[in-house]
Parts: sequence; structure tokens; C-alpha cells
Amino acid sequence: MAADPESAPPRVGLLVIAREWSRIGITGFGGPPAHIALLRKLCVERMSWLSATEFEDGISATSLLPGPASTQLAIYCAWRLAGPLGAFVGGACFIVPGLIIILALSVLFLAASPPDWVTGAAAGAGAAVPAVALGAAFGLVPASWRRASPVRPAAAGGESQRWPGWLRGRRVTGSGVRWLVYIVAGGVGANLAGEYLVAVLLGCGLCEWLATGRAGTGLTSPGRGRGALLVPLAAKVVTAGALGSLVWVAIKVGALSFGGGFVIIPLMQHDAVHTYHWMTTAQFLSAVALGQVTPGPVVQTVAVVGYAAAGLAGGLLAAVVAFAPSFVFVLAGGPHFDRFRRSAAAQAFLAGSGPAAIGAIAGAAVTLGFGLTQLWQVAVLAGAIGWLVLLRRGVVSAILAAAAIGVIIALAGLAT
Repeated sequence: MAADPESAPPRVGLLVIAREWSRIGITGFGGPPAHIALLRKLCVERMSWLSATEFEDGISATSLLPGPASTQLAIYCAWRLAGPLGAFVGGACFIVPGLIIILALSVLFLAASPPDWVTGAAAGAGAAVPAVALGAAFGLVPASWRRASPVRPAAAGGESQRWPGWLRGRRVTGSGVRWLVYIVAGGVGANLAGEYLVAVLLGCGLCEWLATGRAGTGLTSPGRGRGALLVPLAAKVVTAGALGSLVWVAIKVGALSFGGGFVIIPLMQHDAVHTYHWMTTAQFLSAVALGQVTPGPVVQTVAVVGYAAAGLAGGLLAAVVAFAPSFVFVLAGGPHFDRFRRSAAAQAFLAGSGPAAIGAIAGAAVTLGFGLTQLWQVAVLAGAIGWLVLLRRGVVSAILAAAAIGVIIALAGLAT
């Protein structure tokens, strides 16, 4: 049975947090969509620690913060279940496994041209990522629709049995129509708004807040203004030497990037390749591929840039600086998230930003799908969609199978 959304979540031990979050950190291939799916399966479906509504609210809240949203969601879920210490344990266990792997592979990638098997694995796993995004988006739809659509009396003659459980007994009202509009807005924003996608999420939330007549109840964003406090540092660190420049790049990735994990790519490319000449364009593309094929947050790519700039110490420094703001944002704002979730004003705001976030995840899937360049990748994507969306099987198995196919094709010399 799902947890009561109005009750406090159960207290979970630190050893359990460490074990489960490490498992996600080790098996979380596929970037933010995979992390959301794995966290949802653990916290909502398997253990019933959090309600589906509360989990979606966590996604909406962390989506409004700068930095890696899936990492913040992992920290937030651990914080909800085990307090501040649990947030540190869960966040570290989520981040460190992928960090170790990506730093080890950085030595291989930056020492010479990438091996064929790694290139093939990246191409195969990347081909399955759009399917992971679609699966994550579809998994979030039922709870979001239930919030938007009131219950109606059961239809006569068994009419409701023709619909999925989350659609039965629901009637489409103005809020339901707006829900569809927010879904579309999020999808379009993911493809057109770029780093300003957060403005689309905020706009949808504010529209729903105003539409439900709660504009006078007072609603503030827990992350408002924090990123602005870091902007004055820019002029100083640009002239602070290699380590200072690396710190500034990592701060931009961790504290000033809006719109999801993939926005870090244009943020870092200019600095790493053109401004500071730490990497060639080919090496930067290899770094991005590593971020895709290794488990854990996509933001781990910053560790490869740090390694190119200052060796192993640079990689560790870049990772610490990039992820530290996520802990600060969640621990400082987390105590307010529950109040927002319980308030009528916050419920209205999240009823708009929630479906927009779902649309953004689905929109990212479309963009990533069009980015596939080889015919065999399209076939892998089709198989992953069938596995994840139609059969509703595991994310990890889909990503690993796709990576294995990529390795085989690369080693056979069939990739072009």
C-alpha cells in the first residue's frame, strides 16, 4: 500500500540509505531519467517510503533549483527518510561510485584515442537513453493526473473499466485541460528554451497558482536568489590561475546551470576547449560520452574536465565544487519543501510545474532520439522502447544490453 501523503515518511537507517543509494549510484546508467525511475521504484513502488504525490513534488521542487536535479532529488529523498546526516550519506553514496569509475576511465580516454569498446558502449547506451526518458515520464503521469482531475461518480454500464486505473472515475475539467497545456509547454520548452527551461516550469506553476485563485496566499521559491549570490565571483576567479578557473567552471555547473543535466555541455565546452585549452574538441566529446555511459549523475563529466586541467586532484576538486551546492540547496530548502507541499498555494503551484516537468522529460527524449546518427542505434532505441515502455521492464538491464550491443558492433567494425 502506498504511503499516506499526509503522514510523515518512516525513519530509515543510515546503513539502509547507504546500501540502497550506493546500488542506484552503481547501476544508475542513463542519466537523470534513469535516476528518477530508480528512485521512484525504490521509494514509492517497492518500499512505500514516500507517496507518489510527494515524490512528484520533490521532482518539481528540485527542478526549480540550479544544478543537477536528479542528484538533488536523491539527496532530498535521503533527507526525507533519514535527516541531514542521511542526506550526506545518500548523496555521497549516489555520487561516489560513478565518480571513481569516470576518473579511472579519464586516464584511458585522455591518454590516447578512446578504445573501440568504450566508444561502442557509449553509442549503444546513448541510443537507449530516449527510451529511459519516455519510461520515466510515463511513470510520473498517473499521480500528476490524479492531482489535476477530480473524481466523478462511477460511469454506468462498466464504462470506466475500459480505461487504466488512474483514469477511471476522473472527469476532464478546466484543471485537466490546463494539465495538458503544461505537459505540452514543458515538452516544447525542453527543446527550445535550453538553459531557461526553469522559466517554463516556474511560469506553468504560477499560471496554475493564479488560475486557482490563490495569488494572495503567498508563495516563494526555496531556491530564489541563491545562484545570484555566486555571480560576483566570476570576475575574480577568471584570473586566479588554473585551479581558480577550474573552480569557477565547476561552480557554474553546480550552482548556476538551469534546465537539466545536459545544459552543462555548452557551459563547459567553451571554457574547457576554447578559453583555457584544457582539452581538444575530440577529448571533450569523449568526456561527454563517459558521462553518458558511466553510472550516476551526468554532471560527473565535470570530473573529466578537471582531470584534463589538473590531473586527479583537479578531477576531485571539480567534482566536490560542482556537487556541494546541491547539498546546500536541499538542506537549506528541504525543511520548507514539506510546508509547500501541504499548503494550498504550493499544491496549486506544483500542479502546474509538475506536469511541465513531465513534459520536459519527454521532450528531452525526442531531442535525444533525433540525435542518433547510425541506423543500428535506431534499432536499439526501438527495442529499448518496447522493453521499458511497453513491457515495463528494468532500466538497468535495458541500458546494459544496449551498451553490450554497441561494444559488439564496434569490435566487429560495423560502426560508422
